Amino acid sequence: MKNILLTGSTGFIGSSLTQHLHQKGYPIIAAIRQISDAFSPGIQQVSVSDLLPSTNWTSAINKVDTIIHLAARAHILKDQATAPLAAFRETNTYATLNLAQQAANAGVRRFIFISSIGVNGNQTYAKPFTADDLPTPAEPYAISKHEAEIGLRQIATETGMEVVIIRPPLVYGANAPGNFGQLIKTVTRGIPLPLGNIRNQRSLVALPNLIDLITTCIDHPAAANQIFLVSDGEDLSTTELLQRLSHALGKPARLLPIPQSWLETALTLVGKRAIAQRLCGNLQVDISKTRDLLGWTPPVSVDEALRQTAQAYLQAKR
Repeated sequence: MKNILLTGSTGFIGSSLTQHLHQKGYPIIAAIRQISDAFSPGIQQVSVSDLLPSTNWTSAINKVDTIIHLAARAHILKDQATAPLAAFRETNTYATLNLAQQAANAGVRRFIFISSIGVNGNQTYAKPFTADDLPTPAEPYAISKHEAEIGLRQIATETGMEVVIIRPPLVYGANAPGNFGQLIKTVTRGIPLPLGNIRNQRSLVALPNLIDLITTCIDHPAAANQIFLVSDGEDLSTTELLQRLSHALGKPARLLPIPQSWLETALTLVGKRAIAQRLCGNLQVDISKTRDLLGWTPPVSVDEALRQTAQAYLQAKR
């Protein structure tokens, strides 16, 4: 097996993926800013400057067969950038395409890009998103990812480097950051939530399931130049998610049965329309293409993934 370069190898997804691939025997090179002793022995490290459109990747991509590109400017709750879209494009679009072009020039065989379901859109209505739907990104982060996808497919056409694009929805698991991490803390503290009567449907993906799909895409011949959606294969309402998370944590589900319409109206009136959409709206993905083309099935069930997540959180807390 030839070398695999990972960017974002110290992040939530990247740290687990790096360890997983190392245990599977893949020769891993972690691209990081500074050499660290946090990696297991046997994982090669290469120091690369910040992810910029001008970054020189020559030393990192030498003798590399596959690149898994996880590094990105992610969602920022209180973005201080004066031009958020320009800031997202700088890292997620232009810096990504700079890396991909250098990789293609160096003879890298395959480039796996972790994009976002936001490229499809923020909400589903009559049917789930599919990998072949017309993209409708609405937020700066998703727009920057979509533009990177367009550029990557152009590079693939011009150079012959294989590009694989994966668009995950919300990823959860041990040490999950952002909204899911906050949700675990809230449930553990027993704080009552007005979320006992939400009847939406949302697709999520457990970290082990996403890692398994990425691993599958390293060598699967049918993955070349394809876009894949990924999920756990079971959609949940916000209420169901909280109930099952509470069970996994061994805590009572303190959910107040406030009518969904009341909650949406209240959040909209206080300027929290985006939060209302995430809590009450539908976002479903159809992973039939991923299943059929790759023969892939999510290896971990929702309940098992939530159990593992809860166990890791409680152990860390102790």
